Amino acid sequence: MNFLQKLQNLPEPKRKIIFWLIVIIFCLGLLFWWTQITQMRLKSFKTEKLREELRLPQFEEELKGLQKFETPEISEEELKELEESLKETQP
Repeated sequence: MNFLQKLQNLPEPKRKIIFWLIVIIFCLGLLFWWTQITQMRLKSFKTEKLREELRLPQFEEELKGLQKFETPEISEEELKELEESLKETQP
């Protein structure tokens, strides 16, 4: 309890400095812990399992089976007519 009383008796700027130092040290500890956990997860990550879960070969086959979208060909005359009609409709 004596320690808390000493902290409470310090001037406010010193208390703020102590507070932010504790927060920074805590955050650095969490960052270190998070990087360690992330490294372990990346090392144990299996790409084959991911491919099986995503069903990439089946997905590619499904994409091939879809109808392809073809853009219609427009002659230059039709394109100019469309541009003129758009200009007429714009205020």
